[in-house]
Amino acid sequence: MPIYEYQCEQCGAVLEALQKISEKPLNKCTQCSGKLHKLISQSAFHLKGSGWYVTDYAGKSKNSDSNSNKDDSTSTSSASSGESKSADPPKTSSDA
Repeated sequence: MPIYEYQCEQCGAVLEALQKISEKPLNKCTQCSGKLHKLISQSAFHLKGSGWYVTDYAGKSKNSDSNSNKDDSTSTSSASSGESKSADPPKTSSDA
């Protein structure tokens, strides 16, 4: 059952009511007997699991940027280690 919010036009009090969709809306304030009108509230549910934008697509651009940075650092470190190996003279069969 949904929770509906009502506000009194006379005293400004905000009331919550747990009602079925088929029930008639409240029309009288419990505090001052003024006229109530229904408020539009923000929903309070969160979509979990796969198949939703938040879980599947929202972070892709950030993750792909960080992955490309990791790849760049790996290629840089392998290139620098390759340079140190090329600084040593090559071994020949006569050196052994």
